[in-house]
Amino acid sequence: MSKITSFFTILMKKYTPDPFVFAIGLTILTLILAILVEGKSFISITQAWGNGFWDLLAFTTQMAVILAMGYVLASAPIVDRILSKIVSKVHKPRMAIMVATLVGGIGCYLNWGFGLVIGGIVAKKLATQVKGVHYPLIIAAAYSGLTMYGFGISSSIPLIISSPEHPLEGQMGIIPLSDTIFSLPMIITALVTIITLPFINSLLHPREKDEIIEFDSSLEKVKTQTAATVESVLETNTIANKLNNSRLLVMAIGLMSIIYIVSYFLDGGFLNINIINFIILFLGIILLGSPSKYIAKLTEGIKTISGIILQYPFYAGIMAIMAASGLVTTISTVFINIADSETLPFWGLISSFVINFFAPSAGGHWVVQGPFMIDAANDLSASLSKTSMSVMLGNSWNDLIQPFWLLPALALSGLKLKDIMGYAVISMIWVGVIYISAVLIWGYLG
Repeated sequence: MSKITSFFTILMKKYTPDPFVFAIGLTILTLILAILVEGKSFISITQAWGNGFWDLLAFTTQMAVILAMGYVLASAPIVDRILSKIVSKVHKPRMAIMVATLVGGIGCYLNWGFGLVIGGIVAKKLATQVKGVHYPLIIAAAYSGLTMYGFGISSSIPLIISSPEHPLEGQMGIIPLSDTIFSLPMIITALVTIITLPFINSLLHPREKDEIIEFDSSLEKVKTQTAATVESVLETNTIANKLNNSRLLVMAIGLMSIIYIVSYFLDGGFLNINIINFIILFLGIILLGSPSKYIAKLTEGIKTISGIILQYPFYAGIMAIMAASGLVTTISTVFINIADSETLPFWGLISSFVINFFAPSAGGHWVVQGPFMIDAANDLSASLSKTSMSVMLGNSWNDLIQPFWLLPALALSGLKLKDIMGYAVISMIWVGVIYISAVLIWGYLG
């Protein structure tokens, strides 16, 4: 295992560019494919790219908010103490890797946004407190838990097709969650993934001390000193500073937020990225105890989101090119033409994996690939639920090496893409074995 890990790590460090360079390169590649494969003009594709460039603006803001404010929440004294108590039970590097994977995986099963943040935070805390942990690996391990999102209660495609009046209801009807994420084959697959992935990740830990890169705790000391300076400034006894540090204001706005959250769920609301962000924001304000303390910590957290703000619009542009040019149809058709009713889910998984390089957001991915997969399922008399779920699994499988989703992990950790991509590739290979086996067995079981 160490030789395989070393091979992929060296390979990725040598050839993996920064995520922004990757996004630019993928944009140019998609444009060239649209011209050569689909026969589109350079001008029309460029116009589609520009028109769709800001289509993910709301999503970009959501991701920036959950990262920056999740950072603040984790910095609250009581949260920090709870997480420290949890990680204090872990003393060995391999166990730390397993715990980070489990926290990331379970968190992403509950909600992908929550899992991305809490997994990265716990991994970083484990790296600071467990001596000898390889920092790039523990960050990659926590991130690998994102694949559990495909089975979880925030899984985009199953949620979409289980909702009345979804865009493809006319072609496929409404598919209940009991036929997708809560079906027995998918529950078993999810359990196999969450049980085995921590062990696989733990086996990747370097054995030689000179190969281990530990977390640089001096960076945290600088932040602590900065926070202490802010505290001394806040102690100035003026009316303005008294308002800035008012617990009464925090209690008032905190009470309003609690009333809203309770009423939201009582009215039948469900977990989504917006309510998660709302909870994280106001919980952080309440726990930090004053507006000024919150702003001080938020200023630190904002430094982690620059890559997201810069690069997500490029992926929106890539998705726009894919949709406008017909590339998604072409890619899907290649696989559909060699499928039958039993193997369609398998080819749906593979084609979804490929398409996810260009359309990494599951909701947007389904919009461009879903119609062709459902038409194929109807023509071949294949299972609609299995076909839909195969697209979801292909999406979450590819996410393991998708820079679009790796950005939050990089932002929280301060690492570069090449530092963790080698480990991500190995996780992707293992998860691929599980998913391919699952959809083939499911497809032939009938």
